Amino acid sequence: MSGQAAGLPGHFGLDIPYMDLIGLEPEHLETDLVRTRLPYAAALRNSRGDVHGGALMSALDFTLSAAGRSHDPLNVGMATIDMNTHFMEPGQGDLLIEARCLRRGKTLAFCEGEVRRADGTLVAKAAATFKIIPLRAGGD
Repeated sequence: MSGQAAGLPGHFGLDIPYMDLIGLEPEHLETDLVRTRLPYAAALRNSRGDVHGGALMSALDFTLSAAGRSHDPLNVGMATIDMNTHFMEPGQGDLLIEARCLRRGKTLAFCEGEVRRADGTLVAKAAATFKIIPLRAGGD
């Protein structure tokens, strides 16, 4: 089920202008599994013409955190405590980001994910720990 199909506007229920700015598109949300897409855009290029590592890390951070809150996306927010990223290949063309929540406790979620090119080439892998934050009525 996609974020839109689940009745979740924006980025799986959240308004995140920065994700709009980089063009990240939410694609799929289910408990503990999230997919997003980062379409290639000239504004995201590094000096070699590949997608900048910072853009990749931003897309990973959001997608990983969405997996962490996927069990209750409208009532839970996440704060990144730690994120470790490994880059394997240049980010070229449209990129698919997939993340899973490996374990979720009362206050922490542990997630991992990867970025792949359209042809399946692994571009980057990341693991992150998030603090789970209950959202307040009216926003956080």
